[in-house]
Amino acid sequence: MSFRAALAFSAALAILAAARPALANDSMAELGTGGLILSRSDVVSMDSEDLFISRDKVAVDYVFHNRSDADVDTIVAFPLPDIAGHPYEMPAIPDDPNDNFLAFEVSVDGQPVKAELEQRAFAVGVEVTDELKAQNVPFYPFGNAVIAALEKLPQQVADDWVARGIIMISEYDDGSGWKRERTPYWQLGSTYWWRASFPAGRQVHVSHRYKPSVGGTVGLRFFHDGKFQDDYATYKTRYCMDGAFENAVRKAAKKSPDGYPDLYESRLSYILTTGGNWALGTIGKFRLTIDKGTPDSLVSFCGTNVRKVGPTTFEMTAEDYFPERDIDILILDRPGGGNAN
Repeated sequence: MSFRAALAFSAALAILAAARPALANDSMAELGTGGLILSRSDVVSMDSEDLFISRDKVAVDYVFHNRSDADVDTIVAFPLPDIAGHPYEMPAIPDDPNDNFLAFEVSVDGQPVKAELEQRAFAVGVEVTDELKAQNVPFYPFGNAVIAALEKLPQQVADDWVARGIIMISEYDDGSGWKRERTPYWQLGSTYWWRASFPAGRQVHVSHRYKPSVGGTVGLRFFHDGKFQDDYATYKTRYCMDGAFENAVRKAAKKSPDGYPDLYESRLSYILTTGGNWALGTIGKFRLTIDKGTPDSLVSFCGTNVRKVGPTTFEMTAEDYFPERDIDILILDRPGGGNAN
């Protein structure tokens, strides 16, 4: 697969999903996203977090509380997931290639806040931000714009960047013969941040919204030839599938003439463990709502005392909650939206 072919991979997944699943390794990787990070957390607690996750939207409403007798002025940050350039693999990116590729927005006490965006590029652990900037190369490592900029590099610079792991040369045949293309291989780190004030003894309401990165697989990685495969142990640890979920997968396989479940995967990840970094080390009141999208979809995730509260929604609540693990969600659908049960 060429770099340009990789850019069309998202569309290819949609097309393949509409047909019968073929190879379970036809997939796109999800990017783990999470909540807010405070540069100083010894006196500001998280009194509550109301978290909603679906394939279309992540919405988080916080109540923070400055428990000291002095105002706290600090930096609050929302780190976007790192994106690594690669000629043959592309992560699922909702708004490619916009800098704000998760459509992030934030408000404080109901008022929108303009967040600053800081981006840095690294190759083999060494920062190369200034070098990309000096050569007018976009930081975002996917898309036609960055390929065009790399093609304009002087040969001496290109050779140096290949030797240092900043770029690589990918080779592919587009039907008119073999091509060699300079391809990004650096890692982009992006963080939104803003200055925030937490008045002494008061609560502050913060809300933010964004589009999640949803990974996908055509077919199932963990089930074929009529049985669960070695990968299933990893899946079960990550997504906590239960007997009912397993039976639904077996049932889907029995309905299929070739014994392969006519299902495809959607995967989401939310980094929750940073919620333990605030004062007190716990979330005072925590509510998680997960929407699987359609009533016939299968969903599995790890949680305690989870209850179904709607045709597509599940809820978990807790007090003085310590986030020991991040949230990983697996949703199975039948191509075309048919019954997955």
